[in-house]
Amino acid sequence: MARSVYVTGIDRGDGRQAVELGVMELLTRQVDRVGVFRPLVHARATGEASTDHVVELLRARYRLELPTTELYGLTYEEAAALQAGQGQDELVSVLVDRFRALERQCQAVLVLGTDFADTNIPDELAFNARLANEFGAWVLPVVGGHDQDPQTVIAEVRNAYRAYTDLGCSTLAMIANRVVPSAKQPVLRELASKLPVPAYVIPEELALAAPTVAQLVEATGAEVLLGDAAGLARDVRGFVFGGAMLPAFLPALTEGALVVTPGDRADLLIGSLAAHAAGAPPIAGVLLTLAQHPGPDVLALAARLAPGTPVAVVPEGSWPTAAALTHVEGRLTAGSPRKAEIALGLFELHVDTVELTNRIELSRSDRVTPMMFEHALLERARSTRRHVVLPEGTEERVLRAAEILLRRNVCDLTLLGEVDAVRRKAASLGIALPHEESADRAQVRIVDPATSPLRQRFAELYAELRARKGMTVELAHDVVTDVSYFGTLMVQEGIADGMVSGAVHSTAATIRPAFEVIKTSPGAAIVSSVFFMCLADKVLVYGDCAVNPDPDAQQLADIAIQSAETAAQFGVEPRVAMLSYSTGTSGSGADVDKVRRATELVRTLRPELLVEGPIQYDAAVDAHVAATKLPGSPVAGRATVLIFPDLNTGNNTYKAVQRSAGAVAVGPVLQGLRKPVNDLSRGALVQDIVNTVAITAIQSQSAAPAARPAKTQTADQTAAQEATA
Repeated sequence: MARSVYVTGIDRGDGRQAVELGVMELLTRQVDRVGVFRPLVHARATGEASTDHVVELLRARYRLELPTTELYGLTYEEAAALQAGQGQDELVSVLVDRFRALERQCQAVLVLGTDFADTNIPDELAFNARLANEFGAWVLPVVGGHDQDPQTVIAEVRNAYRAYTDLGCSTLAMIANRVVPSAKQPVLRELASKLPVPAYVIPEELALAAPTVAQLVEATGAEVLLGDAAGLARDVRGFVFGGAMLPAFLPALTEGALVVTPGDRADLLIGSLAAHAAGAPPIAGVLLTLAQHPGPDVLALAARLAPGTPVAVVPEGSWPTAAALTHVEGRLTAGSPRKAEIALGLFELHVDTVELTNRIELSRSDRVTPMMFEHALLERARSTRRHVVLPEGTEERVLRAAEILLRRNVCDLTLLGEVDAVRRKAASLGIALPHEESADRAQVRIVDPATSPLRQRFAELYAELRARKGMTVELAHDVVTDVSYFGTLMVQEGIADGMVSGAVHSTAATIRPAFEVIKTSPGAAIVSSVFFMCLADKVLVYGDCAVNPDPDAQQLADIAIQSAETAAQFGVEPRVAMLSYSTGTSGSGADVDKVRRATELVRTLRPELLVEGPIQYDAAVDAHVAATKLPGSPVAGRATVLIFPDLNTGNNTYKAVQRSAGAVAVGPVLQGLRKPVNDLSRGALVQDIVNTVAITAIQSQSAAPAARPAKTQTADQTAAQEATA
């Protein structure tokens, strides 16, 4: 029987969607078949399927392949009619049957309790408790603390615990959510001493409560004139109602504000967008009232001033529009991935997920899905937080990845680039880089190589390293302003633990500085790469698919040993297949002989390593083929590390598997350097960047810390002070 967690509450406004998302994340780290069940859902318009925004978010984010209809029980209207006609026992019986049908297909199920909003259910708390008991689920009650003093929050959490326990529930833990940040520790201390189960306190996060521009457009029935999807996804952190003349109006603008002004005030529209383009301050968008559409020339100018910034028009005047706007709160939906990352970061920062997992008693699945592998990367990176430098600080994908990494507390970051340009770009994308300094939270710095106090020091170091090539301090003074060189030197000096670049720079621009400055690690003959190929039920390691065009036998053996070590570092038991077009002794020729010699070298250098070669791909991964071609081999049919004889074969194979088998390719991951530097594909998606940064952080965890020169601390402090975001 699947293990189930029933997330419920005691009233509306508890923000429990963030907890539901966090629990789903926790479950999907452990097992690969996770279901979500909403016993009761609000009905949609006639002819539309009844769905729920949280369920749809979870379906999309966690790639749930279960039919939509199996994720819901009944509508509230159907439940009320059934209970009125046949009693609550019959209602509960129907819901239990539907839950069991889903449960049989899953290893774990997250149940989303009723929402305490227009539900017409008598004694809703008791109803949730009964369902949880009938489902055999753990109960995780969430108590809202918004605008509540600490003593009230403590009393409500204790009362909720007693209520659910008295009704026979097995309580997993208690969560106080949306608590005033300053009250977190007092509430946590009091609850820890008064409750027999774990208690967690999650502080209020304004970015979660803030609605997006898209949600306000929907709430007011506005017509969008300008703006792209990213602009509509911006958080609205306040409102500025415009009626004054432009000189008096501009000082009233605040960061993240939605400007509301009559549609015939072209001066305020253009002035707001011009201020946004200048970054002083970046606004969320503009809402025009009274159904007044600006002329085409004004709209064309507006589009050029601030591309992507939403401009919409509503039929009502300022007063009814204001009334509609102020009652909208932010919510988690499939269309708000940024809010999902914020919610997960908040949950992971304030909830002991290890303790919670142990209480649920989930055993980790033997299968490793792509999502489970990605979860494991973030979990390991977060366990010992490191510092990664990202040279491409003004690139949109890098900034979006940085926000996720910071929100999820994965690692500290340095973004390189002109400080104002980085800030303006982030603001234009609606990205809020954290400002507060906290030992518990990942931090970000913005550093401009051209103006950094580290520039002179790095120039002297680089000139010393490249003196034999004719490098002088004067020439180096210009070289180190290149973001790739500056980032590499930060890693070399121990100011950062690793570097990730390549979203807009070539592979050569990323790894050449590493070859010149960081150099190969002791015992490594060359620098090579691997891809983690995440198939439906396992992870394979492919090497080398990105760096070495035609390695000789010695180099191929080195690649195999490095790849086996990388595999082990990331939890993949290394069984190495040295690939060729021939298996065993069936073939001959220069290419096969190279692989055969490389295999013998690996066995000599690492006798404890399981290695087979030469071997064909099918014999390496298919047990039936292996039984015919290499019976009794400990690697054939079970290989996890596949070493290709040359770059042509490796690069084409990884791309063929990625596209044809739907595998998730994570990499390339460079190996053989003394300190981690990793390259991105210029077509990298945001999630690819997140994964690569997490891998880099994990690589740096395994590296022995280098002794820092005495003057590094002062330089670090100066760099931190010059631009802390």
